[in-house]
Amino acid sequence: MLSTAAALRAARPDADLILSMDPDHMPWGPRGHDDVVARVIAGADAAAAAVPGGAPDAVVVPCNTASVHGLVALRSRFEPEVPVIGTVPPIKPAAEGGEPIAVWATVATTASRYQGDLIARYAPGGQATPVACVGLAEAVESADPDRVAEAVAYAAERTPADTRGVVLGCTHYDLVDAEIAAVLGGRPALFTAAQAVAAQTLRRIGAEPAPGAAPTGTLRVLASGRPSDLPKAALAYPAGRALAEGPTAD
Repeated sequence: MLSTAAALRAARPDADLILSMDPDHMPWGPRGHDDVVARVIAGADAAAAAVPGGAPDAVVVPCNTASVHGLVALRSRFEPEVPVIGTVPPIKPAAEGGEPIAVWATVATTASRYQGDLIARYAPGGQATPVACVGLAEAVESADPDRVAEAVAYAAERTPADTRGVVLGCTHYDLVDAEIAAVLGGRPALFTAAQAVAAQTLRRIGAEPAPGAAPTGTLRVLASGRPSDLPKAALAYPAGRALAEGPTAD
């Protein structure tokens, strides 16, 4: 969730953020639908409980796997009182030019009906090649360059040579976009969702972007419901370091 949280922080430095992570049950990618939904609900409930009165301004789901499986259940639980904003693989903008694209995602997202429907709607007729990036999210979590390089190479080998756009269908992948671009030879354009999700969040709560606002926004981190700090691995990435620079909630 680092890339989306950092985009929100950049757009509204005065916003208080609660990052509800789930290290006890990672990785989510290989989990079944019902299991992912249960983890998504548990994480959102823990975050909401950390807000005075239990009513956050919004619940943002900065994870494609969580969104494709859990959005319906989350919206049933929180809306209309609290808007829920999911993360959709940016297949539509990637496919608009009509050129071949690849959709890099976790095993669970790749196998989901939700992603299949997006491809059928916006990139029909074989325009999009789904690529299940085995181990890439976990490698990014570890911040181990060798593991990242191995997982990126695995996905690149399964990406057709004529690909002109790559959808990064997991927000973990945003953190290693430079490594992905390098392995692909800088040929395909990379499409990510973090900025769009941040903008949609502000629209849903009726707030304007204010990147020049006073940097008073606090950061609170939950690890499977427990108060925690940002994982050390997060600080390996610019997005994690940007989040760590602000004040911490009491």
